Amino acid sequence: MRLPSARRAAPYLLGFLTVQRLLELRLARRNEAWARAQGAQEYGREHYPAFFVLHPTWMLSALLEGRRSRGRVSLPALLLFVLAQPLRYWVIRTLGRYWNTRILIVPGGERVRRGPFRYLRHPNYAVVALEIAAAPLVVGAWRTALAYSVLNAALLLLVRIPAEEAALRAYGQQGEHATLTG
Repeated sequence: MRLPSARRAAPYLLGFLTVQRLLELRLARRNEAWARAQGAQEYGREHYPAFFVLHPTWMLSALLEGRRSRGRVSLPALLLFVLAQPLRYWVIRTLGRYWNTRILIVPGGERVRRGPFRYLRHPNYAVVALEIAAAPLVVGAWRTALAYSVLNAALLLLVRIPAEEAALRAYGQQGEHATLTG
């Protein structure tokens, strides 16, 4: 079986990612509305726009670099990307209505410790990091994979995860349980 050219596959990859992310944003907004109706408090609002810069520019960069690629689709990278998808939806399904793209603490909830959360403290971010690296590599966009992996790691490790952990600590000090929804 001969794999398609990376140049030809790049727009399809972008199309898939765009549809996936838009559907997930729709779900996230619905879940956010529910969480806020339960009295959820938001944390880390100031860094939230950075994700709306990072993800679309990552997708666009993968498309543009992939369209310049002269090689074929990378089967190992494609398999890695495809294998990440069930993990992504395992996280979303485990969190249920608590899953969204913001850091929201729902009063009276408990920290989720089942599903992928049994194995990793922040499994969603592990999956996203895998996707940010693998998707561009599918179409030979190694510069995009490298640059956005570093940017994503910096944003997660220096900003987002500390904000989530601080939110959980602050809420825990109030003597209540919390469910992190982001």
